[in-house]
Amino acid sequence: MSENTWPVLELRRYTLHPGGRDTLIDLFDRELLEPQEALGCRMLGQFRDEDDPDRFVWLRAFTDMVSRLDVLRRFYLESETWRTHGAAASATMIDVTDVLLLRPIPGGELPVPGERAADDTLTPASGRVQATVYHPNIPIAEFTDFFEQSVTPALRAAGIEPLGRYETEPAPNDFPRLPIREGETVFVWFTLFRDADQRTESLAALAGNPLWNNDIRPRLDKYLAAPEKVLRLTPTARSALR
Repeated sequence: MSENTWPVLELRRYTLHPGGRDTLIDLFDRELLEPQEALGCRMLGQFRDEDDPDRFVWLRAFTDMVSRLDVLRRFYLESETWRTHGAAASATMIDVTDVLLLRPIPGGELPVPGERAADDTLTPASGRVQATVYHPNIPIAEFTDFFEQSVTPALRAAGIEPLGRYETEPAPNDFPRLPIREGETVFVWFTLFRDADQRTESLAALAGNPLWNNDIRPRLDKYLAAPEKVLRLTPTARSALR
């Protein structure tokens, strides 16, 4: 397996105490990135949820489920980093159970970002990441075909490129200290916009597409068991995906 392949992905969405997000982000970006990666995972991104000031979203990837268990055990149970900073991080959090464990559909893995900014070169991120979560009411393979053949061309025509497409990882969570959402089947896709203006323009172009409005969007809605969840995310200064 290529060292640049990380097919097990956690989409982690935390609810924080009011006013705690910047405290956690500062600690996260300063102390918690490289120590985890040194154990064998890849920290793909950390984000502010633009629609909820008390939500922090992050992406962590692994080479497989065996590696995931090993990394989590060594980081949360054995590492000096977590012994030193875990209490301060946990003090900002109300709920950490809104977590999806995912695997890429064939050819759908997120591209691994390059080197992240060093501590002394922090600059605000202009890019905007968007994650969209679907709960299909049809078999996931059938939904994936529909997304690839019908939804993706319409998105691309509007300047929206799906960078990653994922489905539920069915393996059980073997590190129960960190709960995940189980018993549900999801399809999640990610995209990256240059900035907020490009996002507005591209979404307006999609909304103005008659084929999208009259054919694709109605079929998409018919194939969903619940309304889609759209996460509009602003990367932190040290987010690799930005």
